[in-house]
Amino acid sequence: MKLLVTGATGHLGSLIVKALLERVPAERIAVSVRDPQKAAALAEQGVDVRRGDFDDPASLEQAFAGVDRLLIVSTDGDTQTRIRQHANAVEAARNAGVGFIAYTSAPNAQESELFLAEVHRETENAIRATGIPYAFLRNNWYIENEAGAIQGIVAGAPLVTSAENGKVGWAARSDYAEAAAAVLAGDRHDNKVYELGGPLRSYADLASATSEALGREVPVQQVDDDAYADIMKSAGVPEFALPIVVAIQQAIRAGTLAVESNDLENLIGRPATPLTQAIKEIAGVQ
Repeated sequence: MKLLVTGATGHLGSLIVKALLERVPAERIAVSVRDPQKAAALAEQGVDVRRGDFDDPASLEQAFAGVDRLLIVSTDGDTQTRIRQHANAVEAARNAGVGFIAYTSAPNAQESELFLAEVHRETENAIRATGIPYAFLRNNWYIENEAGAIQGIVAGAPLVTSAENGKVGWAARSDYAEAAAAVLAGDRHDNKVYELGGPLRSYADLASATSEALGREVPVQQVDDDAYADIMKSAGVPEFALPIVVAIQQAIRAGTLAVESNDLENLIGRPATPLTQAIKEIAGVQ
C-alpha cells in the first residue's frame, strides 16, 4: 500500500514524513513536492520523491498515480489561491484513483467564522463530493505560531494580547504530524473528522507556562485591538500582516478556537507535548 504526503519539505509535511518513517518502511512512502531536489535527503532514505505542483494539475495527477492513501497538506497563500490549489489536488486524486484522502483542515471548519476557515470548508466539501473515503484533520493552533511572542519574552518583553480570556488548543507541530501519520498509515479512519489540539488555554495560561519554562515571571499585557496592532507594528510585523494578526486575536477572543476534544491524544496514544516543554524548545533553553 502506497502512502503519499504533499508539501513534504514544509514545516508540517517534513515532520509528517519523519513520523511515517517510524511507522512504515520507506518504500511504502511517497512524497509530492514542487522541487524534488529539495527532497533529496528523503530520496536517500528510500522515499519515492515525485514532482507535484499545486498550480500544475497534470503534475499532481502523475504524482498521485498508484497511490492508495493520500494526505493533502494545506498550502499557503491567499484564500482564492489556496481554494484553487486544493481543488486541483482533490480532482487529481479522483482522476488518479486514490482510495483515501486525509486533509489538514481547521477547527470546526464547517461552522467556524475564523477568516481562515473558508479555505478548509471549501476543500472539505470538494473532498466529500468525490465520494472517496476521507479523514479531516482539523488542527487547532500550533504553539510555534507564538514563536515571535516567545522570543520577545526571552528578550524581556511582556506577553501582549487583545484576546482577553479567549481559549486556544495550542499543541506542538510535531504532535499534529504524529496524528496525521497515524491516520495515513492506519485503518478505521474512513469518513472521520478529527478535532485536533491540546487542552484549552488562555494567553494568561500561556504566560504561566512560559514563566515555568523560563524560570521567571512573565507579565501579560491586555490591550485593545488598535493598541495590539501598534505594538505588533513596532515589533516588526509588516503592514500588510497587521489585519491578519489582529483578526486572529479577535477570533480567539470570540471563542473560535475553543474547540475541546481528546482526538489528538487518542490518535497519538499519549497526552499532547506539555506546553512548557514546547516553549523551552522554541526559546532555546534547557
